[in-house]
Amino acid sequence: MPPRRFLLRLLLRRRCRLLSTAVAAPGRPTDPALLLRLCTVLYQHQHAPDAALRRRLSALPLPSAEDDLRELFLQASARFPLSWRPVHRLLDHLTAVHGFAHSPATAARFVDVLAKSRNVDLLHCTLLSFPPELRSLAALRAAIRGLAPAREVGKVSALVTLFPDADRRRTLSFITDVVCSICKLPDVAEKVIKQAEHRYGVSRTGRCCELLVIAYCRAGMFSDACRVWNGMERRGLEPGAPAYEEIVVTLFKNNRVPDAMKVFDGMRRRGVSDGGKGGCYRAVVSWLCKEGRIVYMVFAEMVKRGMEVDGEVMGNLVYGLLVRRRVREAYKLFHGVNEKDVALYHGLMKGLIRIKRAGEATEVFREMVARGCEPNMHTYIMLLQGHLGKSGRKGRDPLVNFESIFVGGLVKAGRTLEATKFVERTMWSGVDVPRFDYNKFLYYFSNEEGVSMFEEVGRRLKDVGHVDLGDIFLTYGERMATRDRRRRAMNGHLTEVQDYI
Repeated sequence: MPPRRFLLRLLLRRRCRLLSTAVAAPGRPTDPALLLRLCTVLYQHQHAPDAALRRRLSALPLPSAEDDLRELFLQASARFPLSWRPVHRLLDHLTAVHGFAHSPATAARFVDVLAKSRNVDLLHCTLLSFPPELRSLAALRAAIRGLAPAREVGKVSALVTLFPDADRRRTLSFITDVVCSICKLPDVAEKVIKQAEHRYGVSRTGRCCELLVIAYCRAGMFSDACRVWNGMERRGLEPGAPAYEEIVVTLFKNNRVPDAMKVFDGMRRRGVSDGGKGGCYRAVVSWLCKEGRIVYMVFAEMVKRGMEVDGEVMGNLVYGLLVRRRVREAYKLFHGVNEKDVALYHGLMKGLIRIKRAGEATEVFREMVARGCEPNMHTYIMLLQGHLGKSGRKGRDPLVNFESIFVGGLVKAGRTLEATKFVERTMWSGVDVPRFDYNKFLYYFSNEEGVSMFEEVGRRLKDVGHVDLGDIFLTYGERMATRDRRRRAMNGHLTEVQDYI
């Protein structure tokens, strides 16, 4: 053997030996029978005296290795996600008898159990007693999820003191993110920020204010969001692109289009960027196209700045053109896109339905299926509403119409209360009925029995001349009625609408 090859093989062998000794072997899987006996003892004797519980736990053949004990603790605590007492007493026994020591994973799991069981005092004391190496982000997140809904503002703000001074501002941003995004309590988050500023001298960051603005807007508290926004300008903090986007969307939802455009123009003048995603631009294009406005200037600016232009943006533009009845221009823009996705097809179909061209929308639907673009539930609901209306229309045929299919289907599914108003309209015309929920109707018959029902209804509709409606029902029964059929369609095994005639 050449000396160079021999040395290389020797070095590789030594390296593999060092790696095998450095990596700790994982714990063995917990015995299910032992776990069942342990959880039974913990549940039945959780209120028993310490001596009695310790005697019963000592009789169990618990493992002695540290990794096995941690795995056992994780498995047992997962069986009691909302009960803190069995887990706490197991921890006391393992610590006293087996010398159990927490790992970051077991510490986070224990804090999570305490948080979900609403034991606020024990949760706070436990978190304060942890050494720095156990104060992970998972444990901190679990503690915040337990303290914030209880409105323990003082305890939540005191969490910043568990970390060094250099990390306190970042910790405050993390706390604000959890309280606003997960707990959805922006008022509690604002109080926590104020207490952290006054008691511990931790100044708020722009990220904290941005999260408050977003959370207040999504909670419908727009006045509070404006107050925080004005406070950011007084402090010299520049709002980020997500805050601008949320403010613009909220103003559009409140039908304050001029104010939304003023905020959008302010973002453009200041040059606020979101890394090329163009979220605020997409929101402006979407909302203005819903009102039938053509936003070629905004779209051109998106392209000029190199922002992402996907099928959703193009679909909104197509829909805006169709609302203004510029059909030829909309089709030209639609066919100019090489890779068409569901959002683009939806924009074209929704626009055609808006201008009362449900038949053309169904032709687009057939083309969509033939090209391998799989429709979703929203596609079928949109087409049904376009052909039958949101409250249902009477059909020409006395046997195959809205009442016989949908109202009769609700009665057959046992939903007589939901069908009452529609039955009254059938018997006495002029009765106001609510919007028919096509989504629930399709859900009621999305099973093996519904496959034959959709096929039969589709054939009957085609026999009486409703070819478009028949194709919609046949396609839904073929591709969406059951989970297996949806999976096959998504995998590309079904690529065209079958002809049943």
